[in-house]
Amino acid sequence: MGTREKKKIVEVLTVPRSDRRTLSHVPDPEQIRVAADRRRIKEDSREKNQNGSDSSTQKQVQGLRYMAKFDVLLIGKGKNKQEGLKARAVDISSTGLLVEFDRGDLNLKQGDSLKILFDIPPGTMPEGFESSVKLDGTLVRLFNHQQEGQEKLMAAFEFVKPLTEYLQRKRWGYSVYMASTFLLIAVVFIMLLRIESIVYFKYNMVLYLYSLIAAAFLLTRYLFGAFYRDVKVNPDYTPCVSIIIPCFNEEEWIHRTILSCINQDYPIENLEVIVVDDYSTDRSVERIQEVIERIHNEAERYATKDRLKMAVLPQNGGKRVALVKGVEMARHDLVVFVDSDSFLEPTAIRKLVQPFQDPRMGGVAGRTDVENKYTNSVTKLQTVRYYIAFRIMKAAESWFDSVTCLSGPLSCYRKELILQHSEAWLNQKFLGQPATFGDDRSMTNFILKTHRTGYQDSAICSTIVPSDMGIFLKQQMRWKRSWLRESLRAGTFIWRKEPFMALFFYIGLIVPIAAPVVVLYNLVYVPLVHHIFPGTFLMGLLMMALLMSLTHLLFRKSGLWVFGLVFCIFYELVLLWQMPVAWVTFWKSTWGTRETPQDIAAKARKEARKQHKRNIGMPQ
Repeated sequence: MGTREKKKIVEVLTVPRSDRRTLSHVPDPEQIRVAADRRRIKEDSREKNQNGSDSSTQKQVQGLRYMAKFDVLLIGKGKNKQEGLKARAVDISSTGLLVEFDRGDLNLKQGDSLKILFDIPPGTMPEGFESSVKLDGTLVRLFNHQQEGQEKLMAAFEFVKPLTEYLQRKRWGYSVYMASTFLLIAVVFIMLLRIESIVYFKYNMVLYLYSLIAAAFLLTRYLFGAFYRDVKVNPDYTPCVSIIIPCFNEEEWIHRTILSCINQDYPIENLEVIVVDDYSTDRSVERIQEVIERIHNEAERYATKDRLKMAVLPQNGGKRVALVKGVEMARHDLVVFVDSDSFLEPTAIRKLVQPFQDPRMGGVAGRTDVENKYTNSVTKLQTVRYYIAFRIMKAAESWFDSVTCLSGPLSCYRKELILQHSEAWLNQKFLGQPATFGDDRSMTNFILKTHRTGYQDSAICSTIVPSDMGIFLKQQMRWKRSWLRESLRAGTFIWRKEPFMALFFYIGLIVPIAAPVVVLYNLVYVPLVHHIFPGTFLMGLLMMALLMSLTHLLFRKSGLWVFGLVFCIFYELVLLWQMPVAWVTFWKSTWGTRETPQDIAAKARKEARKQHKRNIGMPQ
């Protein structure tokens, strides 16, 4: 019987309505909008500094329309009251809604005021907008539209108040109060549990010392993450930037990545995009050529022929080779690395470069959100984890100008530093094996040794994360191996940095490594040997999970916060036990999720062993 082909997972993505202009966010070369652009940048910067890191994102959302497909109920008001007029949403924004009707004999006219009821399905709009809505709206346009050979009656409504304001009162305000209250309770409870560790310290000094250190480490990370603030946007600071996009077998997403990189709100003379294909075996090269040709043809006035180029490597050399090739082609002093399945917000580059006003800054990471967050439970788990990893963990490290991983989806470096370390980076080996993954952590170590590294929360990109559990687990194993390898490297020089940051780092190295032993002791050894239910330990884990989940709720105001709790449980049951495996296999160089030369060689060796066993078992 043949093996059943695995069904492809369909990713659920939030899809903005396409603009008729290919480069709708690029400043116009004729400088007609220069004054307005500068004023908007200053207003965005002032609003963000007053209201926090997510306010500018909410403002951007207000101006975007998203493709929609859900039922809408319209109820007339006053003399024109109609009961249960049904429609279908076509697109939606924070300020209005476009709907279609199946029949055209409706008693509607421009200016009518109606009550509009609908449920926004998850994934239709950005995270936090999924909700039931009951809003007043005004009919601003009524027209007929030909669609698939049929004429549809379309109606455009304007909400009396934006969805952002409506949800702020209905749901977000409640979330903020609830999250803040329970966060305080969780922190107090964790501190009380640690008092117990002090009381019983003499009975098991090693275990309770670990407990105290782990709690202090986690709480201080959240504390410094809360203190974090972005570097303010200086409208006059727009240094020259080259964006490098390494690509390998990414035909599904590469066109969107390229468009997001070239369609930046940034001076055209100061920005170029270079796509380097690492000898893909799918249609990636054709897709790259198609989108570049389209941009060249439709946006000639933006000098795209000089600012958007590609290179194809003659053989598969790995991601590092592709990145170095791009850096060698780059004309500008700052280089930005963007993964081929990641998509930048229009203001990402302008905000990402701001920390480089400090000449001691060597590299800066932006924030990475999950693009396909609503695909399934696997992606929802990662959504909360990603946000906390960036907004709390990297933000806390940035407080000390010592971010230990400038992540692959979006990071900026000084070109001279990349070139200075390129040979060592390309030829890096660990225990005799080529270091083929963990390229972002590896380069960060080279930079961090001599320069500062930072984080800019308002420089946002979104990325496609694994939606298949098997691929996700392979990715996590690869990350743990690279984390262990590069952490050991960083440990040889991080002590030269700010003392508290150095302490911070070494504790952060010890806690995850020791965690499996501590969990086994508390959940297996103590109940079996001493017949004591590990209630205190489990309560501590619950409080840590609540700390993560409620922080996501407080900042993101999204219903996905509950998956923070699920992730913590999943981590303790599954991901935690990858760490011991990583201890004894962290020299491995195979990715497991892409066909690198090392993966191909490993697969060949495995097949050779199978063939050898079959040959031995054959009768002579």
